[in-house]
Amino acid sequence: MDRIAGIINLDHEQDLMDELTYFRCGAAVPFAGRYRMIDFTISNMTNSRMESVAVFARRKYRSLMDHLEQGKAWDLDRKRGGLFILPPDWNDPTDLSRGDLQHFHNNIDFIKRTLADYIVVSGSQNICNINYRDVLEAHKQSGADVTVVYTKVRDLQPEHNLAHKLTIDDSNRVAAIHNDQNSSNVYMDMYIIEKDYLYYLIENCIAHGCSHFFLDGIKGRLPDIHINAYEYTGSYSLINSVESYYRNSKKMLDRSAHDELFKEESPVYTKIKNEAPSKYARSSNVTNTLVANGCILNGHVEESILFRGVKIGKGAVVKNSIIMQRCEVEENAVLENVILDKDCTISTGRTLIGAPEKPFVVAKSKTM
Repeated sequence: MDRIAGIINLDHEQDLMDELTYFRCGAAVPFAGRYRMIDFTISNMTNSRMESVAVFARRKYRSLMDHLEQGKAWDLDRKRGGLFILPPDWNDPTDLSRGDLQHFHNNIDFIKRTLADYIVVSGSQNICNINYRDVLEAHKQSGADVTVVYTKVRDLQPEHNLAHKLTIDDSNRVAAIHNDQNSSNVYMDMYIIEKDYLYYLIENCIAHGCSHFFLDGIKGRLPDIHINAYEYTGSYSLINSVESYYRNSKKMLDRSAHDELFKEESPVYTKIKNEAPSKYARSSNVTNTLVANGCILNGHVEESILFRGVKIGKGAVVKNSIIMQRCEVEENAVLENVILDKDCTISTGRTLIGAPEKPFVVAKSKTM
């Protein structure tokens, strides 16, 4: 069986999530009640039987390191292979690379030493449940140099304006990579490539003064190299802004959408925190809400997502909101279309109301 290693490249991901990324990178943003966005990418890799996963992180990665630890939650705390969190090495006087090529150059030993035959490179902003073994089989059958993953999005949203799109010919070969906002073929920021060819492209890009591996090393070589397109057809969300985060989080309140992402045969793993079950007081009224463990609910909650350890006071009303870990909404407070980051407190009787298309966001550890 062919071996695959994974690289999660966070370097080029745009930071457009405002208060949610004041203290963390986008990959560490909490999602769906008990997960972080990077959990989906790592789970896809480990479910595809990858023994080695490297994370290229440049900025605000303390929260990410705290969450990932040694990779135990994903069965990556092992003697051979495992999880590697790799910031760039700024102290190499011979380093001529720029942009995300610094990561590939500074951590070239990870690519050299891995026993994998193929490398999957992915970001963290495309939330999906994909089996990379299927991508590998399609890649091998096509005889391509690189296989990129895309999905067809019928209802394009503002977050897709920043995504690259693909033009694909009748033989499933990529003819162009562009930013046409009307194209429905959305590139999912993930591709598979043979290890030796990846090494060759990295060296070539650095020698020619490039700064972005995908744009310069792959997109910039069209049509000289054969790029195959693999269509992903499962649950998909692109999260690169507060609005897309809010909208796609609310999708998880739909049972069918939730079950399509969280599949029994390919589970999503996360850091385990042992807490007591949530407590629902007689005064509580909770409808169509995703509630994590450790919550204490005394008020009215509807169409919302509550993370671990949230406290809702008596008489409080929470609608269409996302309340992250250890937040407290005191008695008679009212929240609607609101996102509370971790450890926030909303004082007694306070009212916060945002718009469905523009939620009101409270940064981490604030008291209002």
